[in-house]
Amino acid sequence: MASSPPIATVYVRNLEERVKPEPLKEALSEIFSEYGNIIDIVAKTNLKAKGQAFIVFDSPEAAQQAIEEVQGFELFDKPMQLALARTRSDATVKTFGSEEDFELHKRRRTAEKDKKKAIEAAQDQQRLKRPGAAGPEAVRPAKTARGAGLKATGPSAAAVVPDEYLPPNKVLFIQNIPDDYDVEALTSIFGRFDGFREARLVPGRRGIAFVEYDAEAGAITAKENTAGMSLNGGSHTMKVTYQRQ
Repeated sequence: MASSPPIATVYVRNLEERVKPEPLKEALSEIFSEYGNIIDIVAKTNLKAKGQAFIVFDSPEAAQQAIEEVQGFELFDKPMQLALARTRSDATVKTFGSEEDFELHKRRRTAEKDKKKAIEAAQDQQRLKRPGAAGPEAVRPAKTARGAGLKATGPSAAAVVPDEYLPPNKVLFIQNIPDDYDVEALTSIFGRFDGFREARLVPGRRGIAFVEYDAEAGAITAKENTAGMSLNGGSHTMKVTYQRQ
C-alpha cells in the first residue's frame, strides 16, 4: 500500500474577520507564494470559520518554511498565528494520492463530520436540560421518529439526537422499505459494498431492516451510496442512517 501524502497545509488563524474571502485570499497568496507553489487557499465566511484560512502547498517543506518565517507577521493589522494543519487537505490527496486514496479520504472526512455533528447535537440537548437554561418550550423533549433504531425512547433517551447526526458505526438502520422486499432484495443492494456481513429484517415490523458490515468504512460507503435511493419505481425513498448505540 502506498504511503499517505504528507501534510503540506498551513493553518492560519487570528485573521481580520471583516475582510471578505476574495481580498483575503489575494493577500494570503501574495505573502505565502514566496515560499512555494500554492495548490489551494481555503477561507470561508461561516461564523465558526471566520478569521481562519488554510494554505495548501505542493510540499511539506514549503509549508514548514512558511510557518517558521511568517509566524506573527501582521496582516490587516493583526499578527497571524500559524500551525501545520492536523489533517491532509482534499487538494493534497487529490494531487498526490490515487483516486482510491481520495475516495477513502473523503469518506473519512464525512465520518468525522457526522461524529462532530452528533456530539454537538448531544451537547445542545444537555444544555437545554439544565435548570434555567431555557424556557419550558425549549426543554420539551424532541419527538422521535417511530421505531427509530428500535430502542426505547423516553424523555431522557438518546433519541433526542436526530437520526441524520448519529455517529458512524458498522450497522445501518434502513427505513421505508417496500413490504415485498426480503433479505435477498436487500442483499442485492447492500452486498456490493466491501465488508458486507448480513441484512436482517425485523420480525413483525414492516418497512425496516438492519444491514451490518465488518467495519465502519463499509457502512459509511454503503450509506453514502444508498441514502435516498428510489425503490419500486419511485414509490418508496429509502432512508439509511446509522444504528443507535
